[in-house]
Amino acid sequence: MEVFLLALVLAACLFLIPIGLPGLWAMLGVALLFDWLVEPRIGVWAVVAGAVLALVAEVLEYSLAARFARRFGGSKRAEWGAVVGGLVGAIVGVPVPVVGSVVGAFAGAFAGALVGELSRGSGTRISGRAAWGAFLGRIPATVVKVALGCALTVWLVLMAWR
Repeated sequence: MEVFLLALVLAACLFLIPIGLPGLWAMLGVALLFDWLVEPRIGVWAVVAGAVLALVAEVLEYSLAARFARRFGGSKRAEWGAVVGGLVGAIVGVPVPVVGSVVGAFAGAFAGALVGELSRGSGTRISGRAAWGAFLGRIPATVVKVALGCALTVWLVLMAWR
């Protein structure tokens, strides 16, 4: 019964990811809480492995926007602008309920790539394309992060099941 409840809570944490909240980190917190309250079945090493997976997901989330900015004709400045802009946008958007951090991350990646490319002296056409690429890169980034969240959910439930 407790493993079923764990699976439900982890699935609920999955829904935090697309709206820009730290769902992967919440999953790890739930796993630690499960071990502490119920019975130590998941184990510290499984949680550490999950933390590595969550860290990889975070890096992938921001690097995909940068790669798309580059693929759409942007420079290294546009790449870094997309990464920094996405992070700043997500943080600035947090006070807006539900969708603030998502909108902030998308808008921040766009603005960061645009400013990065414009600061290089590129024209508005090239800068706009790079910014659009950074914006579009956030879509597969979110999908990849949710997929890794699904893998983490399965991993933690299997570890609790044994």
